[in-house]
Amino acid sequence: MSAAGTDAGPSRWRAGLGRLAAGAALLAAVAMLPWLSGNDPALTVLRARSADQDPTPEQLAAVREQVGLDEGPFAHLAHWLGGLPRGDVGTSWVSGEAVLPQVTNAFAVSVTLMLGALAVTIVVAALVSARTLYLGSRRLHRGTGAIGVAVLAALPKFLLASLLATVCGVWLGWFPSSGWEGPASMVLPSLALGVPSGAMIGGLLDQSLPAAFNEPWARTWYAYGFAPGRVARHALRRALAGVLPQLLPTVVGLVGGAVAVEKIFNIPGLGRLALDAAIAQDLPPLQTATLTLILLGVVAGLLIQALRRALLGPALRDGALPALHTPAASQGRFTRWAAMACALALLALVTAGLLRDPLHVDTAARLLPPSATNPLGTDALGRDLLARLGHGALRTVGVALVVTAVCTLIGLVVGMTAQVGAGLTEVVSTMPAVLAGLLTTAVTGPSASGAALAVCLVGWTPYAAQAAALLEQERASGHMLASLSFGAGPGYLLRYHLLPAVLPPVLRNALLRLPTTVLVLASLGFLGLGEQPPTAEWGRLLSENQPYVELAPWTVLGPACALVLLSVLALNGTDAVTARGPASVRRR
Repeated sequence: MSAAGTDAGPSRWRAGLGRLAAGAALLAAVAMLPWLSGNDPALTVLRARSADQDPTPEQLAAVREQVGLDEGPFAHLAHWLGGLPRGDVGTSWVSGEAVLPQVTNAFAVSVTLMLGALAVTIVVAALVSARTLYLGSRRLHRGTGAIGVAVLAALPKFLLASLLATVCGVWLGWFPSSGWEGPASMVLPSLALGVPSGAMIGGLLDQSLPAAFNEPWARTWYAYGFAPGRVARHALRRALAGVLPQLLPTVVGLVGGAVAVEKIFNIPGLGRLALDAAIAQDLPPLQTATLTLILLGVVAGLLIQALRRALLGPALRDGALPALHTPAASQGRFTRWAAMACALALLALVTAGLLRDPLHVDTAARLLPPSATNPLGTDALGRDLLARLGHGALRTVGVALVVTAVCTLIGLVVGMTAQVGAGLTEVVSTMPAVLAGLLTTAVTGPSASGAALAVCLVGWTPYAAQAAALLEQERASGHMLASLSFGAGPGYLLRYHLLPAVLPPVLRNALLRLPTTVLVLASLGFLGLGEQPPTAEWGRLLSENQPYVELAPWTVLGPACALVLLSVLALNGTDAVTARGPASVRRR
């Protein structure tokens, strides 16, 4: 029996303990939200009930006694946990209704929407990687559609949702633009959620396929004349094993993190229920929704892990996996020119904007279209959009880079802790960034640093899942076992085997997700949890101008194009990372 097999039992126990500890910590943090905020929980609950802005002390005392606020957070949590075996999760502090039917209905809606969005994600990912799969199976040049991936991956989901609701729902009348009444109601929100997610997953798969086609078995099959379709199927199976862990945060995000899309389409989903409960500090539905998301994340994580191991087969258990070496590919002339054009265009926009005043308000010039005076038009307050775009560039890109770097580092560290880290990753990936923002804001107050901290608390999970999967595959490779047999120590293995196998794919993933980080920070600012007005920040420009998409689409065109340009440049940087892959390190 292999070492992997003998260690399977303790690893499962460690993973289970990790999930239990992380779930308990998350539920405890949620339970403390009303007491962490610094505001009187009774006042927040009473205002959510009746919008009474000046309640009497007697009214507040009655609310405290009714919901048991004087007992403290942990007594309330213990009481709530005690009711779980009986199927009693309490009643809403705001509405007084039973929580379980609310959460059950919202979960059913969110799961249905998730399945539709997941189908769109798979289709888009297949389209993105189809060219590389076709050319690689025929030993032809394996280029990537980097520009198309960048455009789709940088699309803000809330902006895409607004456009789809306006064009396909209101103007053309093809599908319902609001509500949840039947299968037709899930088409537009599924597209809004699935297209950017599919571009992300497809981009990662597209970057992994050349390494699979470069493996020894593939070269042997080419030499013996195997059918291209057969080679393509096995290469896809090999590459999917490294990309599948990225589905965990994607799947859970489609359920709990689709708050903006659910609000735009007026969908009564679980993410919207959790956000409304968190804002009203209505603990019973918030705790129940959090527990539901945790269980969903654990189940999804176990299913994805089982599927990944089935794809890799006995080679993972027996330590016979070949190492994936991504061949260094030179950039095509079109890609180089496109990247250079994007860099020049972005530089021109930022430079021109820096020469203008981003805070000047002219109410007589509200929502003006682009002109010689205002090349990108004006916003709802009459401010020059080009000026705001230029002045927000450094803050936007700088904060996003710092947050991405911190998340990547945390993900690498957690990913190297094997099974304990896997349980922690599954649980934390269920936590929407908005809920993390509410928890951090309760401690730090609304600020850019608080929003960045919130994203760092949950944004590391995709990198941890990817790093853990790649490390497991690398430890099962033949050259790793050979190095161990020759007496290689942990430091040597980490430097010459583990890190070179993990760093390039994780860095490519981080660069691909850079525009997404900008948008997550923007969503927190839009909800009053992050960057505050009148700060010029790209994501906030999109968020605050989103209500005017139908009336003045140019208000979101500038920041959206800037994000696309940034995404193209980030993807262009992934080619440089690919050229310095693990093979170059091992050759030394």
